[in-house]
Amino acid sequence: MQPDPFKRLEARTLVVRQSNIDTDQIIPARFLTTTTREGLGANAFYDWRYTADDQPKNASPFPVAGAGDRQVLVAGPNFGCGSSREHAPWALLDYGFRAVVSSDIADIFKSNSLKNGLLPVEVDAETHAALLERPGVAIAIDLEECTLTTEDGIEARFAVEPFARRCLLDGVDPLGHILAHDAQIAEYEAAA
Repeated sequence: MQPDPFKRLEARTLVVRQSNIDTDQIIPARFLTTTTREGLGANAFYDWRYTADDQPKNASPFPVAGAGDRQVLVAGPNFGCGSSREHAPWALLDYGFRAVVSSDIADIFKSNSLKNGLLPVEVDAETHAALLERPGVAIAIDLEECTLTTEDGIEARFAVEPFARRCLLDGVDPLGHILAHDAQIAEYEAAA
């Protein structure tokens, strides 16, 4: 399944201030029994959203029905640490998030996210602190310009590895990018 093209996202934020949110908190290991993406959003942050007897927790910042218009997760530093699992970005995407913003996002999580259509946005500490204090703020993330702006005046730039950025803009994963150049590859091979 190819990701949707990501050029500009206008949404609201869902803020979770906790630091060191690991991939087992994002999608608990007991839900890793599938190799498909569909339905994983129901289990995103499951232990934060539900009690041991599967009842919704009233204090959870995560709506039971999904992200809705809060498609940007603003999280504490060291987001996505822990074991490497593509299920984590799959679960976040299926839940309804299109981007994660933090001052520090774990490298393996960042790589898995970029390959699967979820945009990890690392911002400076000052911008991060300001976003953590503004749950629900309207935000615009422009991947073409690599800028983040809010309705109340926050502006920041961010960096994305160029090949990953190109894939996100085109709405393809790395394999999809290669397949899009199939004719040129065949032409090159024929000439060799």
